[in-house]
Amino acid sequence: MAVLSPARRTAVGVLIAVVVVGLSSIVTRRADAAAWSTVQPGAFTGYAFDACTAPPDASMRAWRARSPYRAIGIYLGGVNRGCAQPELTADWVRQQVGAGWKLLPLYVGPQATCTTIGGGRELIDNARAGTQGRIAASDAVARAVALGLARESVIIYDMEAYRTDDPTCRRGVLDFLNGWTARLHDNGYLSGFYSSVSSGVADQVANYATPGYTRPDYVDFARWDLQVTTADPLIPATAWPGKRRMKQYRGGHRETYGGVTINIDNDYVDFAPLPRAGAADLSGNGWSDVLGRSPTGVLSAFLGNGSLVDNNQRRTLGAGFRTMNAIVRAGDLDRDGRADVIARQTNGDLWFHPGTSTGLGPRKRLTRGWRALREITPMGDLTGDGRPDLLAVSPAGNLYLYAGQAGAKLAGARLVGRGWSGRTELAGAGDFDRDGFPDLIARLATDGRLYLWPGRRGGFTGRRVALNVSAADLRDLVGVGDFDRDGYPDLAAVRKTTGHLVLLAGAGSRLRAPFQLAAGYGGISPLA
Repeated sequence: MAVLSPARRTAVGVLIAVVVVGLSSIVTRRADAAAWSTVQPGAFTGYAFDACTAPPDASMRAWRARSPYRAIGIYLGGVNRGCAQPELTADWVRQQVGAGWKLLPLYVGPQATCTTIGGGRELIDNARAGTQGRIAASDAVARAVALGLARESVIIYDMEAYRTDDPTCRRGVLDFLNGWTARLHDNGYLSGFYSSVSSGVADQVANYATPGYTRPDYVDFARWDLQVTTADPLIPATAWPGKRRMKQYRGGHRETYGGVTINIDNDYVDFAPLPRAGAADLSGNGWSDVLGRSPTGVLSAFLGNGSLVDNNQRRTLGAGFRTMNAIVRAGDLDRDGRADVIARQTNGDLWFHPGTSTGLGPRKRLTRGWRALREITPMGDLTGDGRPDLLAVSPAGNLYLYAGQAGAKLAGARLVGRGWSGRTELAGAGDFDRDGFPDLIARLATDGRLYLWPGRRGGFTGRRVALNVSAADLRDLVGVGDFDRDGYPDLAAVRKTTGHLVLLAGAGSRLRAPFQLAAGYGGISPLA
């Protein structure tokens, strides 16, 4: 277990010096931040330090010129933040980012009930830990906004070391972090987590792949072995892969550069922005949503957070879809930067619904005569011209491609496959095999299982790859972009027997088994 540094010990253990910035001052500073904002830290690999108090600009300039550091941890808030922050303003943030510094926002909220740190502090209420986590995240977002830290910035929760022999306490920490991360995602921010590698981080590793657990996007682990690396024997390579790690490798001590001495911890950072969710994000918070039509014909976006879909967090896109028997999320067909919807009416008319900042704009008829076609499926850009395309299956079992064109139009049918009569639940899977072309997933009627048809420019290779996932109990299989933002495209569907919305997460060359995202989708159909 890492010994705690003076900087971070002060941040949680000494409340005499606590200065919590009130909401009134946050509102006062919003005007400064509104005119300028920044995503932090963005992409950064290199040395960093954190200090209990943000240093004055003069000190930062001296260290920029003389020190090896190019990033700094800043304590933006939390009930257990232990140091005053007179310098930490939107203007200070703007100055440091302009000078080339990367910022690592830290938040010191309630600590574990079995914490090993002595002294007065606020603790997690294990009975309502999830709610507490969400409240803390909302406060952190407000403070980030006041400082000019924009969406997609990482906010790292500082959870000091705790005992591992108290299951109630450990469960409370997990519930708290689940709520923290979910609420950050709801607001478009990314979640980081700092703790000892043998307590807090160990529990996060153990629950990393737990279905439904909204894990932190980045890990900041403490191991004071003076080894400058983000690899660790207690963190498997499959956990936080691909530039999602930061290590505190030395505890509190003083360093001097340019005549300025600061008490710091040493950190090594290897961060990069998460992969984008893609066109599946209609809410604009950075995470994939699921579209669905209610029995009354209302089309809504049910907002995802990377691990679950909250039915109470939804955006109404439009009414009047009751006569539509096929609805698909078409990608950005009109090239205005927003995802669009295409729907087929029962009379066979195909309608284009442009995406707007508030929902869907006035519809436009694309074509007629689509009544007999089935499995209308968005495919992404199969033709390679930068516009999204559609697929559909004819009554004769032929698979046709309808290429997107300028002016939000579709080209005529182009044959790309035969023998598709026994294939259902077609879903554009994105670039599943990472060869640069979007791929197609479908269910075979003969065995009820899912298979992948790799794409190539303008069509498919003809090869079929078994994914070893049973889909006999699934309906409305749809691609939902990179739902968990791990770099692999994912699928969603509804279980016919339960009405549960489930995720089939992509995992390289395979699909993970379905797990529940939300209940209550028995009457929601179709999905898009």
